[in-house]
Amino acid sequence: MLRSRVPALRYGLTTTAVVLLVCLVVALLSWLSYSDGRAALSSMTARGMGDVVSYSDGAVEVRWPAGTARVAYENGDRVVGKQTQIAFDPADPSRAVIPGSDLFVSTDRALGGVTFAVAVALLVLSVGGVRLLLAVRSARSPAETVSVRRIRLQSGLMVRSWLEIDGPVERWLPVYYDPVLVTLPSPADVELRGGRVAVIDGVTVYPSGRPVTKHPRGRRLDNPVRPDPETRAPSGLFAQIRVDAVFLVPAPFVGLFWAYLDGTGFTGWITTTLVAAVLGFWWGAFRGSDPS
Repeated sequence: MLRSRVPALRYGLTTTAVVLLVCLVVALLSWLSYSDGRAALSSMTARGMGDVVSYSDGAVEVRWPAGTARVAYENGDRVVGKQTQIAFDPADPSRAVIPGSDLFVSTDRALGGVTFAVAVALLVLSVGGVRLLLAVRSARSPAETVSVRRIRLQSGLMVRSWLEIDGPVERWLPVYYDPVLVTLPSPADVELRGGRVAVIDGVTVYPSGRPVTKHPRGRRLDNPVRPDPETRAPSGLFAQIRVDAVFLVPAPFVGLFWAYLDGTGFTGWITTTLVAAVLGFWWGAFRGSDPS
């Protein structure tokens, strides 16, 4: 009987839950900001054409036949002297907006934040679900006995476990880390189900990607021919977190780039950095990082 020990699944579910939680918070805050912006715009039902006459202290002054208003507009000096369409509150013409003004921009960005958070959540759920379904289907397939060697490959920031499968055509199968891999002799006979799911000493080891027939790139480290059976293999959530902490390094730079590109300042930087950080942990779990 197969033992039901799936640390990769637990870690994957944990990182997925964290990503979904962060996306929920980002979407909620963005929606609240969007609702405030829409409420402010909803009362500005009247329309008119006017002129931008001056800019100072982060706002432009606009004039049209129905009145005059100061409108918050970052870098508004570039629109001074131009005609523009004006939306204003007929009960209070001093409450007005023009295309490109701060209220329009912040409302659009808030809606974009909602869309982005929902898209990230759907992406994480869909790719994780597909990977899980493929693994379950392979686990139910007939088994064959094959000779394998466990190797570790480092490519960039990622270290993964692979099974090098002997046969008429040599194959390499990336697998999620399990402590049983550390003490696997090299070579060893194991059961392989559906060409993807390995059963090692009664423990099911699931694939973290497709098998390939060309040696994967990266710095290679082979398992010993006869590993010490007393070797203590890393296990548990914190072992994975320690090895995947390296994916936090790019997050602040991703946030800085996005804040510069989108002009969202500190708020955009901290939000993007947080999303990039949790996605880094999720990516390590999805790809099958190896903490050994």
